[in-house]
Amino acid sequence: MKKLNLPIILAIIYLIFWTILAINPVNRDVWWAENLPLVGVFLLLIFTYKKFRFSNLSYIFMAFWLFWHTIGGHYTFANVPFDFVNDLFGFSRNHFDRFGHFFIGFYAYPMAEILFRKNLCSKGLAMLFGLFFMMSVACAYEIIEWLYAAIEGGNAGIEFLGSQGDIWDAQKDMAMDTFGAIFSLICFYFLQKKPHKL
Repeated sequence: MKKLNLPIILAIIYLIFWTILAINPVNRDVWWAENLPLVGVFLLLIFTYKKFRFSNLSYIFMAFWLFWHTIGGHYTFANVPFDFVNDLFGFSRNHFDRFGHFFIGFYAYPMAEILFRKNLCSKGLAMLFGLFFMMSVACAYEIIEWLYAAIEGGNAGIEFLGSQGDIWDAQKDMAMDTFGAIFSLICFYFLQKKPHKL
C-alpha cells in the first residue's frame, strides 16, 4: 500500500464498519452518547488531513480505538460478546472496555508526533506532553461518564458508565489509558528518529 493511500483506505473501511454497526444498536441512547466522540475525532482527522498528514503508524494507532469503540457503542461495552477472552483468562467481568481504554492511550503517539515533526519541542518533551495529554483526557472522560450516568439515570446511565459493579472502575480505566499511552510512546521513541515530513 502506498503511504498516501493508507489513511484513505482506513477511512473508507471505517465508514462502512460504522454504518453497519449504526443499524439497530442494543441501546440507541447509549449509542448516541458513545458515538459523539467517535464522529468528532473522525471528522477532525478528515478535515485536518491536508494540513497535517500523520505517519501511517499514527493512523493505524488511531484506528484501533475508532473501530473498538464503535463495537462498544453498538452492543454497550458491558454487553459486547467477549466471552472467549473472558473465559480464556477466567475474568468475572467483561473486560472489553479495558482494551478500549488501552487503545485510546495510543493517541499519545500522534500528539507527540505533531509536536516533534513541527519542531515545537524536543522529542522527550513531546513524549511527556503526549503522556500528560492522554492522562488528562482519561480523567475528563471519566468525569463525563459520571455526569451522564447521574443526569440520564436508568439503564442508559448504567450502561454508559459501564462499571459493572466495580467501585474502582474509573481508576482502572485511567490506568489502562496511561498504559496504552506509555506503550505507544515507547514505539514513538524508537521509530521517530528526527523531525521530518512523512
